Amino acid sequence: MARFVYWMNVSLDLRIERDAGEDGGGDWLRIDEQLHREFNARARRLTHMVQGRVVYDIMAAFWPAARTDPAQPDFLREYGEIWTTTPKTLVSRTRTTAEHNTTVVGDDAIASLARLRETATGDIGIGGATLATAVLEAHLLDELLLFTHPVVLGGGRPLFDRLSAPLSLALLEQMSFDSGVVMHRYAVQDAAG
Repeated sequence: MARFVYWMNVSLDLRIERDAGEDGGGDWLRIDEQLHREFNARARRLTHMVQGRVVYDIMAAFWPAARTDPAQPDFLREYGEIWTTTPKTLVSRTRTTAEHNTTVVGDDAIASLARLRETATGDIGIGGATLATAVLEAHLLDELLLFTHPVVLGGGRPLFDRLSAPLSLALLEQMSFDSGVVMHRYAVQDAAG
């Protein structure tokens, strides 16, 4: 059985966007080469990625071209190759096709993801707060991988769209980076086994 891992950059107050439309690129983020190389190493170990439509569209607009763009540094080209070649599932009610080694699921997405989790192995990255919230509510989320940036945003989009109860976690790993970013990896205590 695979594990679903929600991977996200967050502020100290667990916000993933200060302003709508930041699309993962807010000026509050401190993503330098050291941190991106860690992203690459962890992404390389994923056996699959599951992304909501907004996250997928953001990624597809940049990473396929970045992988062969000589103007990009090698660590960005490397991530472009990882993202483009890793098998992906796009969860979308509005799209029926996608490129870059991607399968699309729409209706009954949670049941499809539960089957994927049951039949796959390794870590499967979850991208997008709406999707992560739905996976959490279905008790399918196994881990959080949070890269906490040293800033308090005071508002904006939260890590989860909603929580119906407190989320109990167990710390599995932590690491700090020269930029002041701290990574925490947590096990979700009530994930279905």
